Amino acid sequence: MTAEAVEEPFRTQLTVRLRDGHTLLGVPLPEPCTFTSGHGVDLLWMGPDEYLVLAEPGRQAELEASLSRESDAVVDVSAQRVTVQLTGSHARDVLAHGCSIDLEMSPPGTCVQTLFARTGIVLMVREDGFTILVRQSFSGYFKAWLADASLEYVS
Repeated sequence: MTAEAVEEPFRTQLTVRLRDGHTLLGVPLPEPCTFTSGHGVDLLWMGPDEYLVLAEPGRQAELEASLSRESDAVVDVSAQRVTVQLTGSHARDVLAHGCSIDLEMSPPGTCVQTLFARTGIVLMVREDGFTILVRQSFSGYFKAWLADASLEYVS
């Protein structure tokens, strides 16, 4: 296997502001530069009191209602970013072509905002690969760059 990129369209994405608390939706809040998962959602640390909730498509209304009771503010940003899963034996190598993060030192559970080939992304390191969130307006450029960076790993 080389590297495989699969887009996950229409993912639920909610930005949440929370000054005080230890959980959201029954999931422990992540520490800086990490994410936590449970109950069908991922919670990403985006800043000192800002989190991004990721879930499967179509859960915006349900989660927004729950989160509005638990948090200071909730905004549906589902249309803002494209979600791409990058997996395979050379996924890390492909990312290294355009990302300055030391991926060898980034264990699963890491979540950072960084640049990939001059494009702002949110990068989640998972056991089986990477989840990459890229702004919708940069998705065409990102996909083309990713395809080009993968060419040397095609057999």
